[in-house]
Amino acid sequence: MMNKNILLCVTGGIAVYKAVSLTSKLTQSGANVKVIMTKSAQKFVTPLTFQAISRNPVYTDTFDEKEPESIAHIDVADWADLIIVAPATANTIGKLANGIADDMISTTLLAATAPVWVAPAMNVHMYDHPAVKRNIQTLASFGYEFIEPSEGYLACGYVGKGRLEEPEKIVELVQHFFLEEKPLKGKRILITAGPTRESVDPVRFFTNRSTGKMGYSLAKEAVKLGATVTLVSGPVHIEPPTGLTMINVTTAEEMYEATLNSFEEQDVVIKTAAVADYRPVDISNNKMKKSEGELTINLERTKDILATLGHKKTHQFLVGFAAETDNVEQYAREKLIRKNADIIVANNVLVEGAGFGTDTNEVVMYMKSGESKPLPLQSKDSVAKNILLEINERLKDGYDE
Repeated sequence: MMNKNILLCVTGGIAVYKAVSLTSKLTQSGANVKVIMTKSAQKFVTPLTFQAISRNPVYTDTFDEKEPESIAHIDVADWADLIIVAPATANTIGKLANGIADDMISTTLLAATAPVWVAPAMNVHMYDHPAVKRNIQTLASFGYEFIEPSEGYLACGYVGKGRLEEPEKIVELVQHFFLEEKPLKGKRILITAGPTRESVDPVRFFTNRSTGKMGYSLAKEAVKLGATVTLVSGPVHIEPPTGLTMINVTTAEEMYEATLNSFEEQDVVIKTAAVADYRPVDISNNKMKKSEGELTINLERTKDILATLGHKKTHQFLVGFAAETDNVEQYAREKLIRKNADIIVANNVLVEGAGFGTDTNEVVMYMKSGESKPLPLQSKDSVAKNILLEINERLKDGYDE
């Protein structure tokens, strides 16, 4: 953290006293800390306190321009390597989510390009309010990271979730952030995940057993490794990772369109989604009733997304997945050639711990060069990180040319 520039945005709440401790610990760790305070925050602690601890001027007013040669809220936004809003009140979270810029903090964050971490602190019922939840989700979609509040005794007398995370824990997170390598920084990665659904009538559809866990692990790890990530997801029951662009789809056709629309600007495309190969030719507008005898539903092929991408790619590094039950290597290598992919990641879904819905996976990466690399049974997050690091090595070697 030595000489890293951290901008601490302090908003009004009893937890402001923890922000004083946080400033002290960040400064002692070698970081350069500048503080912006809202008017409400100044009701709890004076700017002089933060100035004395940070040894930097404290910003309190957008229009208080101390240096004529620069505009303060732009200058401090450009200066920061990391921005932390702690404590973050429901009011400030609402402003940031809706683009309101009526004080120094909200104006500065609109101009910021550095990573932004938000540490909420409020009453347990306020934190659980639908408006606050919606605003947090909106900020997450912008790429803001959240430091979840802890549970405990609150100033209002309640016991529950809403306490600002302890300064020691926040400093630890900051240290990990600056220590962690970002080998995929500057790379744009598109990931498809989950199943698709093909309607038969208003109440029935064809789908598969994919849960989206592998794709979501890849998206989460890609963000951690510094990539700019777009996640195209079929219907799943997983909270989306923060810090990425999310595109929700339902059908194979919708996934095809969403993927193709974003393809040109990507450096890497990883297609983990289990897309339906067939869909009903005719979809009934009304619920189909039971009748005597057999029922026949005519199916037609859906568009082959991976093959289309393989045909259209110019500079993109293309990765496909193959979930098989037998002849895994044969089918994977055939798919690698047929789809013009750079890597096919294959697994046998009948192997315990490697099928749909598990938190672990065991895969083999089959490369365009003819090599193969097995990854033994491990968490899907670990599998995802290993796949991404392999992609990065091959990008560095010019393997995508």
